[in-house]
Amino acid sequence: MSPLLPRVLPSPEGKPLPPKDTAEAFRAFARDLAAGRRSWTREAAGFLAGLFDQLASSWDTDQATGRDDPVRDALARGGPFPHGTCLELGSGTGLFTPALATAFTTVISIDLSEQMLRQAAGRSPARVRADAGALPSADASVAVVAAIDMLLFPDEMARVLAPAGVLLWINQLGQDGPLYLPAEDVAAALPGRWTAVEAAAGWGSWAALRRTR
Repeated sequence: MSPLLPRVLPSPEGKPLPPKDTAEAFRAFARDLAAGRRSWTREAAGFLAGLFDQLASSWDTDQATGRDDPVRDALARGGPFPHGTCLELGSGTGLFTPALATAFTTVISIDLSEQMLRQAAGRSPARVRADAGALPSADASVAVVAAIDMLLFPDEMARVLAPAGVLLWINQLGQDGPLYLPAEDVAAALPGRWTAVEAAAGWGSWAALRRTR
């Protein structure tokens, strides 16, 4: 079991819940992908890129309110973090990039959606359109991978992290989110042995995972 920190940021009223059937289908896909029971394909990447391209223009309006508590809490209590570059995966329109930039020397925002990255121009100075299943980063080259409401690509995330690096796994809506995976499932999917510290915060949850060997 991962150490569970006591909740500091309460869950406010009005939590937005995605459609149940849609969320369950996405969670099943996320679980299977993380566990290696499903392959990540060019078709799947293209589908998600197109979906988020369509959502980009209204994303800030739909997503901006009340969702940053897990990010703020993770940065405040998930450390200490190594100095260096943070890869923000699934960065979207950059809603959380400024918060990450207060904690890390460099933040590189990575997303499949070209339209999302265009919307992020005012928040994310370093933006790269790339597939998190094949990251354009050298082995052991980044200090932190921040995966906020992301699919888990365990081998690739572990590959780019430095030996003392940290994977920040953040779900804005906790177990109600469409891509939610509990910290123990994330740790089990990553190659090697990992420990996690985790907490609930606001509507969501976070975990900071580190290698033990």
